[in-house]
Amino acid sequence: MNRIDRTFARLRTQGRKALIPFVTAGFPSVAATQALLPALVRAGADLIELGVPFSDPMADGPTIQHASERALAQGMTLAQVFDVVRDFRRTDADTPVVLMGYANPIEAMGEERFVQAARDAGVDGVLTVDYPPQEAESFAARLRAAGLHPIFLLAPTSKPERADEVARLGGGYVYYVSLTGVTGAGSLDVAAVLARIPALREHTGLPVAVGFGIRDARTAAEIGAVADAVVIGSRLLEALEGAEDPAEACWRAEEFLCPIRRALDEGVAQ
Repeated sequence: MNRIDRTFARLRTQGRKALIPFVTAGFPSVAATQALLPALVRAGADLIELGVPFSDPMADGPTIQHASERALAQGMTLAQVFDVVRDFRRTDADTPVVLMGYANPIEAMGEERFVQAARDAGVDGVLTVDYPPQEAESFAARLRAAGLHPIFLLAPTSKPERADEVARLGGGYVYYVSLTGVTGAGSLDVAAVLARIPALREHTGLPVAVGFGIRDARTAAEIGAVADAVVIGSRLLEALEGAEDPAEACWRAEEFLCPIRRALDEGVAQ
């Protein structure tokens, strides 16, 4: 069984919800990323989304764009992303890792080579922002054949046909974009998000993770009352900005995430 499936099954039996932090590989440095992944787990992460830096991240706001630019300027490559995951797997065989990024680096490497490298490194799922399900059938099939989950986005504006395709091709979980626009932008209408989640879960048969716009413990707990997982990216990267060494980056990440983990658990318990 894929680590993602095992994780959500375990959390269901515990009556808990998943905390999914997003970090960009190579930000604030390659060494910091290698140290950060175990630190995220210590802070309560159940699953990690690792961003593959790209020069034109069209769905991302200024914070993640800046993180990608910084990582690329320091020479971060897709091959190094796999090295980071492989290094993480030496000490953590259980926490799922999902690569999140764009189609261009995958196509430059070649789908077959990418999937094999991801599997060998210990990746559990791939979320490609600009691969809508109707254009990703062959890629999704390659991922599934390798034991990896193809993960797709759904948004408030998604048509029923897209949800049908996600139900047919997707695995692991659905990433529900809680607001229109880029990452880190806008204000979150919690009530509207909560109203949508049960139908998405029933329609796709997959756990629903909510991201975009979750920036603090209170909102995470509110979303976690109904969603299966919350994803926090831009605000975490803001907390890491300016960290001068891996130890400082880890300390900042844990300081930011630990209260969110507590609020998520306490909110669900209430």
